Amino acid sequence: MPGEATSPRKFVVRTFGCQMNEHDSERIASLLVADGLERTTDVSEADVVVLNTCCIRQNADDKLYGTLGHLKSLQAEHPGMQIAVGGCLAQKDRDLLLERAPHVNAVFGTHNVGRVTALLGQARESGESVIEILEAPRLDDGSEFATAMAVRSDLPYAAWVTIQMGCDNSCAFCIVPSVRGPEVSRPFGDLVREVEQLAAAGTVEITLLGQNVNSYGRDLTTRLRVGAPGLVHQTGLVHQTGLVHQTGLVHQTGLVHQTGQRWVDEGARRPRPLFADLLRAVGSVEGIRRVRFISPHPKDLRPETIAAMAETEAVCEQLHLPLQAGSDRVLAAMRRGYTAERYLERLAAARAGIEDLAVSTDIIVGFPGETDSDFQATLEVVAEAEYDSAFTFIFSPRPGTRAAEMAEDFVPSEVIAERFEQLRIVVERSALARHRARIGRVEEALVEGPSKKDPSMLTGRTRQGKLVHFSPSGEPGAPAASSAVGDMVQVRIDSAAPHHLRGTLVGGEPPRRHRAPRVPIRIPVHAS
Repeated sequence: MPGEATSPRKFVVRTFGCQMNEHDSERIASLLVADGLERTTDVSEADVVVLNTCCIRQNADDKLYGTLGHLKSLQAEHPGMQIAVGGCLAQKDRDLLLERAPHVNAVFGTHNVGRVTALLGQARESGESVIEILEAPRLDDGSEFATAMAVRSDLPYAAWVTIQMGCDNSCAFCIVPSVRGPEVSRPFGDLVREVEQLAAAGTVEITLLGQNVNSYGRDLTTRLRVGAPGLVHQTGLVHQTGLVHQTGLVHQTGLVHQTGQRWVDEGARRPRPLFADLLRAVGSVEGIRRVRFISPHPKDLRPETIAAMAETEAVCEQLHLPLQAGSDRVLAAMRRGYTAERYLERLAAARAGIEDLAVSTDIIVGFPGETDSDFQATLEVVAEAEYDSAFTFIFSPRPGTRAAEMAEDFVPSEVIAERFEQLRIVVERSALARHRARIGRVEEALVEGPSKKDPSMLTGRTRQGKLVHFSPSGEPGAPAASSAVGDMVQVRIDSAAPHHLRGTLVGGEPPRRHRAPRVPIRIPVHAS
């Protein structure tokens, strides 16, 4: 009828994979909202379904194509429904994706997330499927570094901030360098400004994201080193705002924007990572109470990063340090760049430098050629490391990786299953011991909301990233304390399990703490 209001089109974004993908999904969702669509959780009523994919393990492929099969029938029942597939698997499979699922309307890769609405519009107008895969991000206009809001929809007080794209490492099991390209760091000043904007909007916790956050900024300082005039302009990393003289020499203000003040103030201005500087800068932003980051690489964990973590109040006492294997022979085959001894030295340095540090890790079971003695070495390192938690994975060959070509050395599945169970026992033993050591302590917890398993209980995260369940009513006789989502509260830990804590609400906003610098820790340097 004339004048009748038209209901907004609705969308669903489904994510397969890591936190980088989760962050990209939030960007996609905000772009769709800006385009006039309304978010829904019911895929059957969605006009647009976007699947943001991962390709680290084979089951990601299986999940995607299984989901696409289900969506095909929904699309038949819902004329006009559009399906878009993006992310790492789309970058890898490209035209194969449309061959296997011709009902998909748009395919985009890891380097053009910001183009999702344009591609959907193009497909809608033409009535044909559209595929756009870039080999590298378009950095000249900064479009692929535009965040389009980094706030998490599931935790409105928290946000992800991508600090770099791609990876320069060559781990034999990983396909990330192939689908996300080499490391490219975002300008230092852009990141600080983004965190300031997030804080002004009410965000209190940020997580810095990158494939190897420890190396953030090394590419910037290498390009900007003294003696390379004009190279910044040639790389296209600098926005066209007068940062470069006509002669190609960089203005002082442009250097600070790219690398931060600390590096500019150094006389030598040597090529080096800027991650420690970044931690200090974003941790000092007014309103930011917690700073986390994932994922670092053990070979690049530097003393200045440990010092920044120890001395910056907002940086949480939490470190994810992927081990992958405890056998030097397997680590070499994986091309990890460190030995078990060097790994444990860096872990010891971090624990010595950062009080009350919680450490988690990643471990792969069944890498090609892994023998019983190799796996025993892994168990020994895991036992010595005494992790707070671990993400354990069964090796999954990914086409295009070195490990996938080692088929003659694949470990039988029944052997992997037995080893996986042995590893679980060792991991949970140390996790439970570390959690039990916290019983009786009063922890600062950031309220996430009702527990999924028991809605009468609230769930929060400690500074160490530990999940804690507690009653909103608190301790009898204790002063009433606000426990709304996003509140900081004090919880006394009463009991522990390998994967969570349970406690009692004993107070509201905990007092702010001020850290004193600790004795500098030196990481031993080994001859290569």
